[in-house]
Amino acid sequence: MADDFELDTDDLQRRMDGAMSALKTEFASLRTGRASASMLEPVTVEAYGQRTPINQVGTVNVPEPRMVTINVWDKSMVGAVEKAIRESGLGINPQLNGTIIMLPIPELNEERRRELGKVAGQYAESARVAIRNVRRDGMDQIKKAKADGMSEDDQKFWEAEVQDLTDKMIAAVDTALETKQSEIMQV
Repeated sequence: MADDFELDTDDLQRRMDGAMSALKTEFASLRTGRASASMLEPVTVEAYGQRTPINQVGTVNVPEPRMVTINVWDKSMVGAVEKAIRESGLGINPQLNGTIIMLPIPELNEERRRELGKVAGQYAESARVAIRNVRRDGMDQIKKAKADGMSEDDQKFWEAEVQDLTDKMIAAVDTALETKQSEIMQV
């Protein structure tokens, strides 16, 4: 029977942590007016016949708060890296200095800050949906065990466990969103 039912809460936790990790990666790519090497992570370059992340064709540095530099290893790739940055939608105008590409980070205006805040909110909502999907999977496992003969007390216990885990993760998403939005709105 289902008296020996044991919900794999570690698996649910791991999957919810994955959603949180994805959210943090997305947040890192959002520009806050300060230079960050992670803002270039989503940008890929057409290199040697395939799409390649920028950090695999050159060294990315942040020498000062409003400047990112890329020291491109192969001189023939400088133009491709510059083009990829221009087309990335980051709103940054690259400046060439030999094999070094300098990216001055301009101040964000109020309108752009609000747009970025909305984008951050969309990323957070996607993470919440992913966490709720994991919750639903856990609840479905509990319902199946209930149909197989699990006691009502056990069902309520496991449902409370899953709900507690979900509530903690949603609160973590909300906290991360608040932090990111205040970072974006900071002048």
